[in-house]
Amino acid sequence: MPRALLIVLDSVGIGGAEDAAAYGDAGADTLGHIAEACAAGRGDRPGLRQGPLHLPHMAAFGLGLACEASTGRMPPNLASGSALKGAWGYGVETSKGKDTPSGHWEIAGVPVDFDWGYFPNTIPSFPKELTDALIERGRLPGILGDKHASGTEIIDAFGPEHMRTGKPICYTSVDSVLQIAAHEETFGLERLYELCRIGRELCDAYKIGRVIARPFLGSPEAGFKRTGNRKDFATPPPSDTILDVLAQQGRAVVTVGKIGDIFAHRSTGREIKPNGNDACLSAAIEAMRDLADGGFVFANLVDFDSEFGHRRDIPGYAAALEAFDRRVPEIETALRDGDLVIVTADHGNDPSWHGTDHTREHIPILCFGPGVGAGSIGRRASFADIGATVLAHLGVRSSGKGESWL
Repeated sequence: MPRALLIVLDSVGIGGAEDAAAYGDAGADTLGHIAEACAAGRGDRPGLRQGPLHLPHMAAFGLGLACEASTGRMPPNLASGSALKGAWGYGVETSKGKDTPSGHWEIAGVPVDFDWGYFPNTIPSFPKELTDALIERGRLPGILGDKHASGTEIIDAFGPEHMRTGKPICYTSVDSVLQIAAHEETFGLERLYELCRIGRELCDAYKIGRVIARPFLGSPEAGFKRTGNRKDFATPPPSDTILDVLAQQGRAVVTVGKIGDIFAHRSTGREIKPNGNDACLSAAIEAMRDLADGGFVFANLVDFDSEFGHRRDIPGYAAALEAFDRRVPEIETALRDGDLVIVTADHGNDPSWHGTDHTREHIPILCFGPGVGAGSIGRRASFADIGATVLAHLGVRSSGKGESWL
């Protein structure tokens, strides 16, 4: 039986979303602007990378052509230097919002057709009823922050007071999210997780998509650094995703990275959650080598988004893309006859853009594996076409959203 591997390069958008202006993102183009910056020398960083963006393996699967189809222009140095060996296209998001759950749920066959709740960009940002309940149920002396903020900047600003008082740092963004940061040692990691579980319950009334635990370590003297023990507490999808469909069929499912968190651990099979892109990719490749016939591996590589997109770090983002591209041949060696790989994204996060938030963009869709013919799959009217294609490849029928291109 055939098998499938789906890899989400978190935030690697390719511009061109027709409704981007409604989100303040007209002109955003994550991959295109990174390629342009690298070609102009703005992607150089001594000891990290230099020169034009170099993604030969993904270019051979049609990445540059997908960008050109999306925006009307070929990004510098993304044209394939060899014969194409994969199917390529781009996806259009129909869900409301530009956040992680919306993108992933739509990929998995459940577009978000309702409005998420958001916290206003005011100080305080959170409703008093919410913070009062969080303080009471969490047995807290109070909270710090209570505003829109960058995760790294707010930890630097409030970290010393947090350690002194025991008050957690609570903040949000333009996404539908409550983030709670606390020191792993002085506050306690398990205590932070339990506080986020309380926050998750309280946020349901406000239709907030995620409550995120943001643990960190360090000291006022040495500085603070977030750890790899982040945990997302997401509201579950409103209907069955392809994960539910596969679970009902008894298929083997392995989810890697934060996929388990995004889908509220529903039908997410064997969960593997290492820290960092490289470790997550290694886990996905190893899972694919061992995967039973008819099985599915679903992986998210979050560093593109969390480490480089939100921090508006063009050289770091470019280096991460090149690091992934160098390992594409390893993915190919893990495949058997009949296997299918899809590499895609969930939204954009243009590191050349203003602010620190996601950007509303099209996503690339690269499809390869033994027996996959080269050519365009065109403009896909919904991210849900990806999930529909996975199910069709695995021989599983579904009445969900999306149309397979197979």
